[in-house]
Amino acid sequence: MSFSGTDKYIVGRELQLAVNAAITLEKPLLIKGEPGTGKTMLAEELAKSLDAELIQWHIKSTTKAQQGLYEYDAVSRLRDSQLGDEKVHNIANYIVKGKLWQAFESNKRSILLIDEIDKADIEFPNDLLLEIDKMEFFVYETQQVVKAKQRPIVIITSNNEKELPDAFLRRCFFHYIQFPEVEEMRQIVDVHFPNIKKELLNQALQSFFDLRDVPGLRKKPSTSELIDWLKLLVAEDIPIEALQNKDGKQSIPPLYGALLKNEQDIHLFEKLVFMARR
Repeated sequence: MSFSGTDKYIVGRELQLAVNAAITLEKPLLIKGEPGTGKTMLAEELAKSLDAELIQWHIKSTTKAQQGLYEYDAVSRLRDSQLGDEKVHNIANYIVKGKLWQAFESNKRSILLIDEIDKADIEFPNDLLLEIDKMEFFVYETQQVVKAKQRPIVIITSNNEKELPDAFLRRCFFHYIQFPEVEEMRQIVDVHFPNIKKELLNQALQSFFDLRDVPGLRKKPSTSELIDWLKLLVAEDIPIEALQNKDGKQSIPPLYGALLKNEQDIHLFEKLVFMARR
């Protein structure tokens, strides 16, 4: 198995090496990077490239590691016992399989995405150490051991909201997705807008990277936000002149609400543009 990107997903050399190294070492691939740099999409496109099933576990602040293994539905069993249902005598009927269990029982090697692991409690990664390392876990209610039929390819994403434990990091192959340079961004845009006017793209990219360079922004615009902005520029048939800086001075790009996502950044940018014009 090897991955070199797809028609819809441009992979830099370093990321390509990281994915294939994790597959070779049979270790989880821990991906960090700015929001909107394609971390989740990597797992989706990897699954398509390898013709593998994608099992997605999207982590929330309330998510517990046990939910990835299984959950015992005691409430349903109590209700069925009150109704006299025969299936109440088999506790296995009330075991709800989690995402790891689904990946472990797949007959074909699957892709398991653990998305935004840093949203969960700090103990969450530690609680999965043994299961991810040995690719098995014990079900206490049924006294059975669940082992992976085919070791899944595990992709773990993080937005760096909190530090991950060292013991967990040791078991992963790590890669940080650097924000694309201008030429790589052109390739990414070409996937989404193959027929976009070259002049419009050149000016839009200049405005986009100028905006990212504004000091003090709380949230710099990401790749996904650039794609949304370009989609609006094309749909609204915005002329190139509207994107060009006037007299060499910085100007506010049209539809900038697709790029800046909080009022502090908007006010900061407007203030800097006003000062530059004076």
